[in-house]
Amino acid sequence: MSTDQDQAPEPVAATDERAAREPDWWHRDHPTFTALTGFFTGLAFVILVPGLFIGLLHLVLDDETAEGLFPFVLVMLAVPIGLVIAPRTRRFGGYMLTGVLVTALVVGGVAALVLWYMISYEG
Repeated sequence: MSTDQDQAPEPVAATDERAAREPDWWHRDHPTFTALTGFFTGLAFVILVPGLFIGLLHLVLDDETAEGLFPFVLVMLAVPIGLVIAPRTRRFGGYMLTGVLVTALVVGGVAALVLWYMISYEG
């Protein structure tokens, strides 16, 4: 048996296939990629999930029942909390939870400011 058989190179197709599946440097090692994707995922999550949830409830159920079931949308907070608990996704989940909380605070603050303005100057 020769050493050439022991040291046989990998087939080129297998190497190319593996390289195509692996994330590139930006997705794997860039220090801000996880922070940006987590934060903006949290932002989109807090805006889209409640809207889609109430929209689907109104399509399937009558208005009174849909409004009664709307508080169950708070179960959505289990997703970022679950990501924070899991060791592999802890960093992404933390940034996602930050995006959710910051978006909720900004929306609540702007709503309070607009309500105060309307009551003070328009009312």
